[in-house]
Amino acid sequence: MKVRERLDEQEVAAVLAVVDAATAADRVRPLNEHVMLHLRYGGDPRARSLLLLDDGEVIGYAHVDPTDEVAGPSGELVIHPAHRRRGHGKRLLRAVLDLTGGRLRLWAHGDHEGAGALVASLGFERARSLWQMRRSLYAPIPEHTLPEGVTVRTFVPGQDEDEWLKVNAAAFANHPEQGTWTRDDLERREREPWFDPEGFFLAFRGDRLVGFHWTKIHGSDEHGHEPLGEVYVVGVDPSQQGTGLGKALTLIGLDHLRARGLAQAMLYVDESNTAAIRLYESLGFARWDVDVMYAV
Repeated sequence: MKVRERLDEQEVAAVLAVVDAATAADRVRPLNEHVMLHLRYGGDPRARSLLLLDDGEVIGYAHVDPTDEVAGPSGELVIHPAHRRRGHGKRLLRAVLDLTGGRLRLWAHGDHEGAGALVASLGFERARSLWQMRRSLYAPIPEHTLPEGVTVRTFVPGQDEDEWLKVNAAAFANHPEQGTWTRDDLERREREPWFDPEGFFLAFRGDRLVGFHWTKIHGSDEHGHEPLGEVYVVGVDPSQQGTGLGKALTLIGLDHLRARGLAQAMLYVDESNTAAIRLYESLGFARWDVDVMYAV
């Protein structure tokens, strides 16, 4: 077992090979976007990476984030499919718990039975569920109506970052991840191959930014996944909530994704956010999959 603050290029490549193998076997990527960005660019210096090796070969990886001083550290882990059912997952998870002093919130993507059995064996309980919802872009998309006095344009890199961060922080003040984004977090995503400012919509009331819809397109890959649009993040300033702006921005983004020739759109929403789920269901989305957070 190795514990690292930052992995070198060879170690990152080895971890990504494990991630690719697990994605192909499980049909879901085992690490979220935040962890993948940390692997490529680095991030919070308090974060740690754990490498599980067998005869020098990386067969498992865990990421541990300080994240929230109140809720405790969060983490994700993956074992190469060829090395599963040999106790490696439990060994790696125990090492994470030793590192965190026994406190941990652990994400399991896809809610697989094996992951549930592993965490249950070490005393974890289900704490949070994140739905993935999808809808066909061939199905009709309702017309959008912006609130009176609101105009929309697309994001201008190098100009709109600071104002966007302010509205994002206000809109997601109670969100454990989204509301704490920094300029570095935003600019890392601007450097990603998928970033397209033409799919990043900003709503203004006069000169004031009051809402946004940032879309994302996942390209086709070697696992046979077709391009897929995403309602990446929709945010509305608290002063504008209840005006219908969030719905209008969502529809504007769906129109954009359909115009790009995509067949489907997806989004993530907390299972506890029943108001948002009702809105998305009214726009044609239905539950597709679920990610689960376990805690101890």
